[in-house]
Amino acid sequence: MEKRKLLVQYVMEGNDEKALELAKELVKEVNPKLLLEDLTEGMRELGQKFERLEVFLPELMVAADALEQVTAIIEPLLESEDIVEKEKVVMATVKGDVHEIGKNIVSMVLKANGFEVIDLGKDVSATNIIKTAQENEAKIIGLSALMTTTMPSQKEVIDLLKDMGLRDKFKVLVGGAPVSKNWADSIGADGYAEDAFKTVDLVKSIL
Repeated sequence: MEKRKLLVQYVMEGNDEKALELAKELVKEVNPKLLLEDLTEGMRELGQKFERLEVFLPELMVAADALEQVTAIIEPLLESEDIVEKEKVVMATVKGDVHEIGKNIVSMVLKANGFEVIDLGKDVSATNIIKTAQENEAKIIGLSALMTTTMPSQKEVIDLLKDMGLRDKFKVLVGGAPVSKNWADSIGADGYAEDAFKTVDLVKSIL
C-alpha cells in the first residue's frame, strides 16, 4: 500500500506507534500540507462510518488520539505560506457537569479540520468561558452538557453574554446527550449539532 494511505490507515485504526514512525519518515518525503489533507479526509470518512454505526465511540477515540499525536509532528513543518490564521473555538463542559468524552472528541475533530481549540475542560463557569473567549478573540463558543440538570448552565452563558453586551460578538453552539435543537432554539443558541462531525460542518457554515 502507498505510504500516505498507510499512514491514514494506521491513524484510523488508532495504531499510534506505527503511525508516528511512518509520519516521521513521510515528512522528509512529502509536503506536510498534503499529509494533513489526507488525514482530514480520513477522519471525515471515519465520521461518516460512525454516523452509519459501522464504527463506535471507542474506535473514534483511539483514532482521534493517534491523529493528535501525528498532527503534532506534521504541523511544525508546514511552510509559513501554508499556515493560515486559524479560527479559534472555545470549548467547555458547563458548570456542574464533569463529563467530557463527547467534548474531547469534538475538540479533536475540530483540530483535525484546521481550527484552533481552546479546551477549558469540565465544570467551567460562565464567567471563565466568556473571559477566555474574549482574551483569545474567539468567534465560536461550544458548550457541552451531558446531564439534564446542567443544561441550564448553557443558558446561563448566553444570558451573561447578553447582560455584558457581548452577545453579538460570539456564536454559541450547544451539544450533549440530553440537548436538542428545540432546547438550543429556546435558549437563543446559534446552533446545535448532534455529533462531532456535524459540529465541524456547523462551525464552517457559521464562519
